[in-house]
Parts: sequence; structure tokens; C-alpha cells
Amino acid sequence: MPPMTLLGWFHTITGVIAIITAASALYQHKMIRSSDASGRAYLLITLVVAGSALAIYNQGGFGVGHILAVLTLTALLAGYVLETLKPFGKWSVYLQTGAYSATVLFHMLPAITDFLRRLPVGDPFVDSLDAPLVQNFHSAFLAAFVVGVLAQWMWLKRTVD
Repeated sequence: MPPMTLLGWFHTITGVIAIITAASALYQHKMIRSSDASGRAYLLITLVVAGSALAIYNQGGFGVGHILAVLTLTALLAGYVLETLKPFGKWSVYLQTGAYSATVLFHMLPAITDFLRRLPVGDPFVDSLDAPLVQNFHSAFLAAFVVGVLAQWMWLKRTVD
């Protein structure tokens, strides 16, 4: 792994703050939305994190991290449009929840991958993106995302409809 740059440190620390803020928003409101202070903070921090990810090129060009940043920006935009314009009527809130929750998944995948590839310093847990430990974490986060979105949709069904 290349050494962390100042931008890399900023991106990493801001990303951790985003994950903590998302957890707070989900705990307080059961969903992320820009109308709540914690949700708004999460969305703005996520915008900064995704933007900074696009500027990190110390691992050899446009890669998976950049693709996740583009997906994050797309999910942020989609979620915001769904939340504010409600183009699909009552279904918009369900799609918005999925979009905003996807941004949390897009934070978690590179966070765990970078953690496992950098720590412990000098003898990291893994040396490859294909390592079973990395793949198992990715699968677990994907499963948690699906279960989390389904739980949010069930909560919305009880409270919105």
C-alpha cells in the first residue's frame, strides 16, 4: 500500500465521521433524510468524502474507489431528487431510503478494505482485494444493507402508508 497523503488522511477521517453520523441518523430517525439535522450533516459530509475520493490517485489511475465515489454521488443526487420532488409519489420515499442507504454501503466497502490492507502497520491483515477476509466483509456489508433497507421499508409501510 502506498503511504497516506494529507488528502488521504482528510478523506479517511471525514469518512469515519460520515459513518458515525449515518449511524446516528439511522438510530434517531430510522432513515436518512435531508430534513433532519443528522441526515443533512451525513449527506453533506458524504458529498465531501465522495468528492475527495475522486481526487485520490496514489494507487494507479481511476479505480474501484473512484467508481464507488461516482456511485455515491449518483445515489446522493437520486435520493435528494426523490426526497424533494417526489417523482414517484408515495413510492419516492422508499426509493430515497434505498438510495441514501446505498451511500452507507459505499462508505463501508472501501473503509473495511483499506483498514484490512493497511493495519496492523507493517503486517496488514490482507495484501489483496481478492483475499477471502475482504470478500467476506463485503458480503456481510451487502447482506446488512439489504436487511437494513428492508427493515426501513417495513417501518415506512407502518408509518407512512
